[in-house]
Amino acid sequence: MLQEQDLGHWRRTHYSSEISPSIGDSEVVVMGWVASVRDHGNIQFIILKDMHGEVQITAKKGECSEPIFEMAKEVKEHSSIGVRGKVRPQEKAPNGAEVVPSEIRAFSIAKKAAPFMMQGKTSTVGIDTRLDLRAVDLRRNYLGAIFRIRQTVLNSVREFLARQKFIEVNTPKMIATATEGGAALFPIFYYDREAFLAQSPQLYKEQLTMAFESVFEVGPIFRAEPSRTNRHLSEAISIDVERAFVDYNDVMSLLERMIVNIIETIKERNADDLKFLESQLPAVELPFPKYTYSDLIDKLQEAGERIQWGDDISPQVMKSLQDDRLNSFYFIIDWPTSTKPFYVKPGTADGGRVCESFDLMYGALEMSSGSTRINRKDQLVERMSKQGLKPDAFDYHLRVFDYGVPPHAGFGLGLERLMMALTKIENIRDATLYPRDIDRLAP
Repeated sequence: MLQEQDLGHWRRTHYSSEISPSIGDSEVVVMGWVASVRDHGNIQFIILKDMHGEVQITAKKGECSEPIFEMAKEVKEHSSIGVRGKVRPQEKAPNGAEVVPSEIRAFSIAKKAAPFMMQGKTSTVGIDTRLDLRAVDLRRNYLGAIFRIRQTVLNSVREFLARQKFIEVNTPKMIATATEGGAALFPIFYYDREAFLAQSPQLYKEQLTMAFESVFEVGPIFRAEPSRTNRHLSEAISIDVERAFVDYNDVMSLLERMIVNIIETIKERNADDLKFLESQLPAVELPFPKYTYSDLIDKLQEAGERIQWGDDISPQVMKSLQDDRLNSFYFIIDWPTSTKPFYVKPGTADGGRVCESFDLMYGALEMSSGSTRINRKDQLVERMSKQGLKPDAFDYHLRVFDYGVPPHAGFGLGLERLMMALTKIENIRDATLYPRDIDRLAP
């Protein structure tokens, strides 16, 4: 009878990806959770899944001992088990080999069946049902492929920026004042006073260019936006980059080369995941197309949209433009200064009406925002005042501008939105492990 046991002296000898005919009839110990069970009477098939894939366990009556065969019949999906046995070739099994068990140890026996299928690319239940059991949901092969690609994206970013001589930093997530102003803030109690969760690491990464010149951070940002769309999260991961002695043209070039590097790295490291997802990565060429904000406003007005210069350009509005170049990555540059945060540098022409800024888009979806930053204290104070912010509240930031802040520029890139573009995910919640939005604070 199958009973739960402790790990004891058992230790894995091989992962699923290492089980192949080349092992011969060697004895192995594999461990994982039961993805599926098939009862064919005198033969029991168990698909055991671990972090690297699947391995087939085949228990045949008369070939295994009677107790082991009976235990194999009792194994339930989702149970965590270990199997000791010998490897033999089997063409139809994963990696062309299977394990014939001599021992089975159940570490944790599943008490319930999952309310959704594990093997398919699509789910038969709504996303809220899946998110309520997110750890189980993440066992699905579909999400496994998504998050392996996500890991490649993060590794690629770090490798690329390291080659460009960037230093990875970590900035505070509990802050005294709003980074960008506005009401999209989560207030918290910080001992005896009010503080906020950081909207972005913006001001800190700007300061860090004084010491390290080129810095980046991969970390959470918090936006209290009451949105219920498929592209908004209250807690997201941002890839933030800042570099001294450059302007927005330089960091646009850096960003587009980083995107191309990410795509090439996924092709190299995640071919099996892309094949499983039946997903094709975006076709990209350097340089990415660039459109000025003013040109797009003209095009949208010609397309019949009721939009004025100075308005935000929503995803719904962008869909009215018929231009194949807008179906992949492209930049919208030179936005109205009035629409951007106080630290964005106004241009020199037209009285600073337009600023040195950009958004990186993928179709109608905003991926990233960036700009040249203001590096002079008097200009920064003037911009703060125009936006109704109190310079005194930013004294901790402004005081460093008395010590030679270099010219600098940077951007923030949303990891989850980038994953939507790369893998064609329809709902951003499937690009994060435990989503937080206006309706969800658990699990």
